[in-house]
Amino acid sequence: MTSKKAGRNDGLTYADAGVDIDAGNALVERIAPAAARTRRPGVMAGLGGFGALFDPRAAGYEDPVLVAATDGVGTKLRIAIDTGAVDGIGIDLVAMCVNDLVCQGGEPLFFLDYFATGKLDPGRAARIIEGIAEGCARAGCALIGGETAEMPGMYPPGDFDLAGFAVGALERGDELPAGVAEGDVLLGLSADGVHSNGYSLVRRIVERTGLSWGDRAPFADVPLGAAFLTPTRLYAKPALAAIRAGGVHALVHVTGGGLTENLPRVLPPGLGAGIDLSAWQLPPVFDWLASEGGLSEAELLKTFNAGIGMVLCVAPGRAGALERLLADMGETVHRIGHITRGGGVRYAGKLL
Repeated sequence: MTSKKAGRNDGLTYADAGVDIDAGNALVERIAPAAARTRRPGVMAGLGGFGALFDPRAAGYEDPVLVAATDGVGTKLRIAIDTGAVDGIGIDLVAMCVNDLVCQGGEPLFFLDYFATGKLDPGRAARIIEGIAEGCARAGCALIGGETAEMPGMYPPGDFDLAGFAVGALERGDELPAGVAEGDVLLGLSADGVHSNGYSLVRRIVERTGLSWGDRAPFADVPLGAAFLTPTRLYAKPALAAIRAGGVHALVHVTGGGLTENLPRVLPPGLGAGIDLSAWQLPPVFDWLASEGGLSEAELLKTFNAGIGMVLCVAPGRAGALERLLADMGETVHRIGHITRGGGVRYAGKLL
């Protein structure tokens, strides 16, 4: 018996090479309702074209300046892939972009995503992109486009990558930071866990403990994987409300580098920040990470958000009103310090 080998002239299809165009088309149809849910004033054309159109004037801006931000989710994706719990990772993606964007004083207007994998699983991809749509809805921006790339041989089976791009606007002259001065009050907004930074260290610490993602978290009554997959908190709407109320001089998204590295990004020359570490309680997840990883307080504050996900630098006379406004919008607010003379961030008190 002889076997038949594929000849040079045998016809091949893209599907034979590992790319299923029909699956991609089915995915677009499935996610269309989720994207439509995020539609807002200014959207002119969204999914389906070669590009998307947005009119900032239709969104209410007279003399708009555009602000853009792009980011990913980092190695937090590894936990989502390994556990199969991918539904919230899209919220992380949106939050990492729009929380940066609002620090410039911009309102998030629209979002585009990039999802890449070796073999497209339409069901899983839809869950991820529906999470992106949920993040956009919470942030008040429209999901108006994206790219789903099926690339055989580029990713191990089951793996994927995710990136996002957000565009916002503000009226010319309203850019932040502006007016930061000695004596300004620093209002810290509580984080929802680790957010999306420091996960290479998180994974190393968990590996050291010998725990698996399905084990009960020592610091919470949920599986360990679920605890670390808590989505990044979206601060766009309360931050914008505070900006519009007046008195906000700067905002700081506490991402990689923690308070130590991110606060100086908004400080004029000659000014620093004094932080009272006793002003808030370190969440149990960070206490556990510090204990199991043998982390110093300085390392914790430089790697993680340590429980503070966003900081507003505000005029002293407006601090009380803004604190109440933010609390009314569901934020847990802490007065964590002041702007001082001298550069850098100086800490008083103890977290650990």
